[in-house]
Amino acid sequence: MKKRILTGDRPTGKLHLGHYLGSVKTRVALQEEYDCFFIIADLHTLTTKPGKKEILEMRQHITDVVLDWLSCGADPCKSTIYLQSQVPAVYEMNLIFEMLVSLNRLSGLPSLKEMARNAHIDEESIPFGLVGYPVLQTADILMPRAHLVPVGKDNEAHVELSRDIARRFNQYYGEVFPLPEVLLSEVPTLVGTDGKAKMSKSLDNAIFLSDEREVVEKKVKRMYTDPKRIHADVPGTVEGNPIFIYHEAFNPNISEIEGFKKRYREGAISDVEVKESLALAINAFLDPIRERRREISANKGYVERVIYEGTLKMREEAEETLKEMRGAMGLFGSWNKICRLAREAMKPEF
Repeated sequence: MKKRILTGDRPTGKLHLGHYLGSVKTRVALQEEYDCFFIIADLHTLTTKPGKKEILEMRQHITDVVLDWLSCGADPCKSTIYLQSQVPAVYEMNLIFEMLVSLNRLSGLPSLKEMARNAHIDEESIPFGLVGYPVLQTADILMPRAHLVPVGKDNEAHVELSRDIARRFNQYYGEVFPLPEVLLSEVPTLVGTDGKAKMSKSLDNAIFLSDEREVVEKKVKRMYTDPKRIHADVPGTVEGNPIFIYHEAFNPNISEIEGFKKRYREGAISDVEVKESLALAINAFLDPIRERRREISANKGYVERVIYEGTLKMREEAEETLKEMRGAMGLFGSWNKICRLAREAMKPEF
């Protein structure tokens, strides 16, 4: 029996090259070896964007994210792609798991304050849902009883929390859950085209998987390089330079990259030439993704059918997990007794 993996994205917009390197590339490859569950984590989006406007915008984002996954090679015949909010079991599991972890344990997670800062929420106004974000993640992970969770180093603590909750549940009620393990991503964070922060839609420094060739060329042309290099004959710095980081990530021609680096350090090549080659490399990488996107988009309703069928499958999986949880806990024992006695009392007497 294959081991199981849970991974996914929040539907906040179209995916970019940073998403591809950081997660999408890995999860597509994992489909061959593992039983994969890809979650469209729309409930998690509510922790920082609970407004009606944002919720309505998610309708398009959900389709965009799944279209990006499918265009990159996610296969619904090999993996379960599902919408988190439409699996009722996650709400009940989240509530039960909240009883098995302390507030101190949650507030001590380093990512909590960072998420609040990124959402422009001050510490005095952090909502309960954001504090409990890792508990909902635990419900996501344990619902399919996942063995592995691919995450970056910054989210390793969240998987450790899910292990703690699974361990405590098993200690209290019996062995129901495997203890999930971290599958660390080997890919570093991809810097944005501005060279100042990681690639992000909100910072307007991203190249999206759905960008057309001309858009890619314009974005690469504006990319940040070595600020000290005023003219092409000035020796430049390669290390940490975004154009070379992107070349190494998306240009398969190693000898060309090494030649660029040598000439760049010597002041014997212009930024324009290096960028033109980079734009060609990125577009060559994106071309097959674009082609699959066109094919999938032409099949009207296909993306929605993938989400629908995957969500129904996940509902069945989740109900099995919930059934085992309830049985182990004895949580419905009193209700079952009440139902039995009530039915007996309602029998007609002859």
